[in-house]
Amino acid sequence: MPSRLLRPAGLALAALVFTTIAAGAETGKAAGPSEFLLIVQIVLLIAVGRGLGEIMQRIGQPSVIGELLAGIILGPSLFGWIWPDAQAAIFPKTPEQKAMIDGIAQVGILLLLLLTGMETDLKLVKKVGKAAISISIAGILVPFACGFALGEFLPDALLPNPQARLVASLFMGTALSISSVKIVAVVVREMNFMRRNVGQIIIATAIIDDTIGWVIIAVIFSLASHGTLDIAAVAKAVLGTLAFLAVSFTVGRWLVFQLIRWANDTLVSTAPVITVILLLMGGMALVTHLIGVHTVLGAFVAGILVGESPILTRQIDERLRGLISSFFMPVFFGLAGLSADLSALRDPYLLGLTALLVLIASVGKFGGAFVGGSVGGLNTRESLALASGMNARGSTEVIIATIGLTMGVLSQNLFTMIVTMAIVTTMAMPPMLRAALARLPMNKEEKERLEREEFEKRGFVANLERFLLAVDESVNATFAAHVAGLIAGMRGLPLTVLHIGSRVKDQGDEDSHEAVVKKAAEKVAADGDNDPGSVDVTTRVRKAALGEAIGDEAKKGFDLLVVGVDKVTATKDRFNRSIEDIAAEFDGSLAIVAAKGKHLKQPMPDALNILVPVSGSSVSKRGAEVAVALAQAGSGSLRVIYVATTRDKGAQRGASRGLSQEEGILKDTSDLAARYEIDITTTLRVNRAPEAAILREIDTTDVDLVVMGVDRIQADHLSFGGVADAVLRQSKASVLLVSSGETRKAAAEKA
Repeated sequence: MPSRLLRPAGLALAALVFTTIAAGAETGKAAGPSEFLLIVQIVLLIAVGRGLGEIMQRIGQPSVIGELLAGIILGPSLFGWIWPDAQAAIFPKTPEQKAMIDGIAQVGILLLLLLTGMETDLKLVKKVGKAAISISIAGILVPFACGFALGEFLPDALLPNPQARLVASLFMGTALSISSVKIVAVVVREMNFMRRNVGQIIIATAIIDDTIGWVIIAVIFSLASHGTLDIAAVAKAVLGTLAFLAVSFTVGRWLVFQLIRWANDTLVSTAPVITVILLLMGGMALVTHLIGVHTVLGAFVAGILVGESPILTRQIDERLRGLISSFFMPVFFGLAGLSADLSALRDPYLLGLTALLVLIASVGKFGGAFVGGSVGGLNTRESLALASGMNARGSTEVIIATIGLTMGVLSQNLFTMIVTMAIVTTMAMPPMLRAALARLPMNKEEKERLEREEFEKRGFVANLERFLLAVDESVNATFAAHVAGLIAGMRGLPLTVLHIGSRVKDQGDEDSHEAVVKKAAEKVAADGDNDPGSVDVTTRVRKAALGEAIGDEAKKGFDLLVVGVDKVTATKDRFNRSIEDIAAEFDGSLAIVAAKGKHLKQPMPDALNILVPVSGSSVSKRGAEVAVALAQAGSGSLRVIYVATTRDKGAQRGASRGLSQEEGILKDTSDLAARYEIDITTTLRVNRAPEAAILREIDTTDVDLVVMGVDRIQADHLSFGGVADAVLRQSKASVLLVSSGETRKAAAEKA
């Protein structure tokens, strides 16, 4: 273990030595700002910061502590004390040179707040809203009062402008009351408590704290800008902030989603969505600046809206997160550490004041959060865990302290004291929170919810982000639109309708495909947690050959293509040519709809009576998931059939052993349905051909839709195997075939 820790430290030390020599060679060559020195500074901050961050993570601390320590080590606290000439050569205090790295740091602040906003889960806040709000109020008021009182009694020597003590006191109150969502989230996630009830309350409370804190900072910024308590300016800032938040979370939410989707679906340049996200962040930051508050609020709100976009793909999120974490975070926090001169703490007086600041901050935040938790209905253990988690200041505190130093509200010594407090409280939080969370038992309701969420992580339906619906003007297309609307409505997923027929109905018509999708989605939303009308439907009209049109849409990142065309099959073993063309150009999951029986007369039924055959395979489970989702949305019935046949491997073994496995598969499907409170009927058929057993079940029951998970078979044409083909052609009930995105042969080669 020691050698594993020494390697990152060795690399960081090597970078320090190399860049010191290089910087020494560069010194004196140019009187103005040096690009070479800028690169040296960035290389050092990244190398040392990431190296120490790696060490911190391996000993159970957040990486941001290592990045802060990197700045302290490279600054006057250590490097400047040991080798002052070299430190001054690398980090000169000339305004021009300092402005270059400071500009990168300012962009880093905005990007860090963007990332924090993207990690903010408003649904989580709504879910535990009442408890989180009461806890947050107490958790802010108590430490804010402590910090404000401390600011009022601070010696004049610690204030850059003693006449503006009110602003400094307000700033101190805010600095002591805020928590770091990022640090709290990292520790709670590492403990696997992110989805536990108390974990959700901790994160939600930290989100509310952060949001309130940034609004307060924005108002203080306005106060500091005017130098005095200008009521008109403060009123403008407060009212402007409220108006900005109101517009952002109404019209802004819709606009951000539309812009992200437009960039994803329209632009062909590299990383267009990331470009739009950065422009949104910059635009909203400028708006908050114009209304008289700090730009960080705009970046934070932009991050929340971007994070709520239903088509923010995992790849986009990881790319943006990687750039911020690997470049801007070590630069920004390293500079914050550089600004903190811990050598000042050698003064016993300042050291004593710093210890008092840490004590007041910890007692105020811990006590306020504990009281808030007790008032909010938490028991003693839960309140202790909450209070332990909320005491971490981390990155948020450093950002606030940096803003205060830039605004002239904090002196250099006071800045150093606050950064020290942030480091101490952040390093103390993980072991305290781990100890508190480890003692919390799990109740039955919480256990069931966590098991369902764990299943959904690996599930198919729960991980869908957006649909593509390819339809002509047939009745089957209307039924396909109804089915797609039911699934989309369950989770408020955006859906694109691609018209591939020769005629397109007016979207205002009641029987248009868009209207059918919205009607089905609204029905589901009205019965569930989504808001009616939350499903966004976009229309596309085919303007090229069918295969080319599908290929163009497929590039936009759809998870599932639902196909509804007039004729599904052609000859006895072939699909319609249009379906084969569609399947050839779409590599993702495919759902082929074939309306039959009563659905030809009533393609928008009030309920669906579903039959789903299962076999225990992954594609079978995918079909079962879709069937459960449709049953949940369609308020009908669900039947599950398993066919044990002599074709199966091991079917000729002992009957009791065979039935045990088969009944286990049925039980798995029953458990899946039970997670969503769906009543099902299970049937086990032995020694019968699968297609015959399925068709008999259809004939002897009242099912009107068969949902089958199927594999694409390697062949010279589209094929899902003999069983699916027989059911599709001979069933009197409608059929929905849900296939994986690759052939069985390709899947085997990949494995």
